[in-house]
Amino acid sequence: MKGSMALNAYVDLINSQWMKAGSYERRGPDGSRLGVVTISRQAGSGAHVVAEAMVAKLQAAAPKGASPWTIFDKNLVEKVLEDHDLPARLAASMPEDRRSEMTDTLDSLFGQKATSWALVKKTAETILHLAEMGNVVIIGRGANLITADLDNAIHVRLVGSPERRIEHLMDYRHQSLAEAQEYARTEELGRARYVKKYYSADIEDPLLYDLVINTDRVPYEEAGGLIADALSARLAHLPAKKPPVLMA
Repeated sequence: MKGSMALNAYVDLINSQWMKAGSYERRGPDGSRLGVVTISRQAGSGAHVVAEAMVAKLQAAAPKGASPWTIFDKNLVEKVLEDHDLPARLAASMPEDRRSEMTDTLDSLFGQKATSWALVKKTAETILHLAEMGNVVIIGRGANLITADLDNAIHVRLVGSPERRIEHLMDYRHQSLAEAQEYARTEELGRARYVKKYYSADIEDPLLYDLVINTDRVPYEEAGGLIADALSARLAHLPAKKPPVLMA
């Protein structure tokens, strides 16, 4: 618990420093604010497919010259290692908490330079940097908690029945029934543990999200459209600035 409180304070500190410095004010060519979407998901609920559908809709409606949208999911680990000049071998230490408390304790006792706590802090920094850039979708890693105070962000939770999610995993990941069931089980436990351990939060708490979408009932493309519409409405209520006048 003490570690979680320390991490939350750390995230609040760097968040407030950037806010004071005027970050999160990056604008599009028309002067509008750039958006941020975080997606928390049950395993197999179609997060990446939904994100791609959302991005396609937003890109189609974007003004000429707008920054492209980027989805960060598994590639977020690579971005963290790049941002902090960390060795590639640390990628194995950065799944959404498959590590046990015992492993973390042993790392600390034997002096490993980058324990999971240090890596989570660096991950939080990278997530905030990405949010500063805007036009990003960040999947997992407690991103909704890290960016909770940003007025240009929409936070989404995707859920679904075990049967439909297992079916999706078998198709999307080309897994057998047993493999998909085991993957869903371990991913669900790991993600919940990650959020609880590092942010003292319950991943299933609906109050952490702007939208909770059941992808059993809402097709992936339609879910992506709902998120795009919600973000567009949110950004439309934020004050815009006139784009700079370029001198000939």
